[in-house]
Amino acid sequence: MDALTYPLGRRLASEFIGTAFLLMAIVGGGITAQRFSPDDAGMRLLTVALVAAFALIVLIWTFGPVSGGHINPCVTLVDVLLGGLSAREGAAYIGVQLAGGVLGAVLANVMFGIDPVSWSETARGGGGPFMGEAIAVLGLMLVIFLTVRPGGFGLAYTAPAVGLYIGAGHFFTSSGAFANPAVAVARMFSDTYNGIHPASAAGFVIMEIIGAGLAFALLHYVFTPVGREASDRL
Repeated sequence: MDALTYPLGRRLASEFIGTAFLLMAIVGGGITAQRFSPDDAGMRLLTVALVAAFALIVLIWTFGPVSGGHINPCVTLVDVLLGGLSAREGAAYIGVQLAGGVLGAVLANVMFGIDPVSWSETARGGGGPFMGEAIAVLGLMLVIFLTVRPGGFGLAYTAPAVGLYIGAGHFFTSSGAFANPAVAVARMFSDTYNGIHPASAAGFVIMEIIGAGLAFALLHYVFTPVGREASDRL
């Protein structure tokens, strides 16, 4: 069934649950990596990259047929700009993505015996990482929307493409490829390996939005425009 034929309420529930599970995977994976490889930074990074990649593939496959499997406000923002969702739908999607992400981080904390809310003290950012985050989002948006465009591979291939890109992004970007404002916001709530200080998170979110804007410009003016027909398939 086409994703946009589902009632908005069901699509919002899909986005909420999907984003919650994504953050449980990211935060929980980080906690596990820290506990099992406390002295091996490379293994911690590899573990987190693999967990994020695998989780994204499965979650997009699972929730994509219902809501499009955005689980990322940047995806929703670009889809609105390209005409795939109305502004009202987009605002609702983003709201539940942010809420679901926070819930996922809190649940991960509780699962591992940490206070439900433990504000992160980990500062991240600076010129290089902020630039890396914009590039991470730019690339991710191109991967998603060019994969689902008319003549592209479609949702079945978008899920592994996204997972592979984010897994690689953990290594090739200076920011660690959060590439998702819901992830940046939710990670403030966990003072663990994948946490981020609120002041740093604000910079990440700003650069993520800039990256999404650059992606929209490229999609609209350089590549074949992705209209509602393609966006419906996302």
